[in-house]
Amino acid sequence: MIRSAITGSGSALPQRCVSNEELARQVDTSDEWIVERTGIRQRYIAGEGETTSSLAIEAARKACEDAGIDSKSIDLIILATATPDNTFPATATRVQDALGCNGGIAFDVAAVCSGFLYALATADSMLRTGMAKRALVIGSETFSRILDWEDRTTCVLFGDGAGAVVLEARESDTDGAGVISSSLHADGAQHELLYVDGGPSTTQTVGHVRMRGREVFRHAVVNLAQVLGEVLEESGLSIADVDWLVPHQANARILDATARKLGIDPERVVVTVDRHANTSAASVPLAFDTARKDGRIKPGDLVMFEAMGGGFTWGASLIRM
Repeated sequence: MIRSAITGSGSALPQRCVSNEELARQVDTSDEWIVERTGIRQRYIAGEGETTSSLAIEAARKACEDAGIDSKSIDLIILATATPDNTFPATATRVQDALGCNGGIAFDVAAVCSGFLYALATADSMLRTGMAKRALVIGSETFSRILDWEDRTTCVLFGDGAGAVVLEARESDTDGAGVISSSLHADGAQHELLYVDGGPSTTQTVGHVRMRGREVFRHAVVNLAQVLGEVLEESGLSIADVDWLVPHQANARILDATARKLGIDPERVVVTVDRHANTSAASVPLAFDTARKDGRIKPGDLVMFEAMGGGFTWGASLIRM
């Protein structure tokens, strides 16, 4: 069979790191309040000249270097983002041009915090059907640029960053490396719980993030546990078989509640929300790259990705390293 194997990963963060204490000098909040409710201690904020594409390009180059490949050999780029450089063209095409692999397939995916999971499943399908042989799947965000910095319920939660993986089509047996199973969902009826109050077709502005946090929390715990169960059932595996859970880094409370609901050891959950905050579509690949580079995730490990975002959208993928 053909499987889509992750052969490299990379990540990028803006230069400026903003602590809770610094944020508390601008917003009516405190380090204690933020840590208690979210687990976040700092986040990275993009400065002048730092964009969704520049972060994506840096993460992509590092992923190609990690995989030991020439970036010109990439024939598919899927970039997940809610904060593109421009309304069009796709930010993925900027990455493609910077890497020198023009002529292949390049497009963006908009599924907010679940975007990387949607992009990964799409790339996996295209690789397995032969439309491409080697892909870059990227999550990149400059979410700070759509925040209302007077709304302490949202502005303390998010940060900027990018993560990328190289995905390659490889002949494999049932126990070989690659994407084993993915499951994706959306529920447009929940639009008003997490959204941006602007857009080209409605207000002709970018708008700001709006969220009803308690309702989002409740849906997240239920939906994520459900979709993880679906992927495990389809794979014929149990949560005990999973070596590492790499969740969307939205909130430490959501991570803890999901782990308890699944019955997974918290020591097997990769947590970076304290350092990076919620980087939306970038959070899963950013956390994954962190855990790979520090030696936790190793070849042969069974890794589960999961995420939920505005829309609502949610999904999970099980990967053998």
